Amino acid sequence: MSVSPKNGLVIAGAVVAIVGAIAIAVPAFTTEQTNDVANIGGLKLTATKETSHVVPPFVGPTALVFGVVLIGAGILTKR
Repeated sequence: MSVSPKNGLVIAGAVVAIVGAIAIAVPAFTTEQTNDVANIGGLKLTATKETSHVVPPFVGPTALVFGVVLIGAGILTKR
């Protein structure tokens, strides 16, 4: 089963729209990274570093609108 370019537009538009909706719903998130600091015999010391990330406010709505436009283009070109 092959995917036509028209179906590809609809799929890509849906993915972009979902990412845009997630960016609107969760504009900031935190990641953790654990590093080994020292290994002394059976003793292992680790350090956890938290990093905050903020999605710029224009990215979510722009991605959502662009995704909807791609879905519309994919549907209209099917005709």
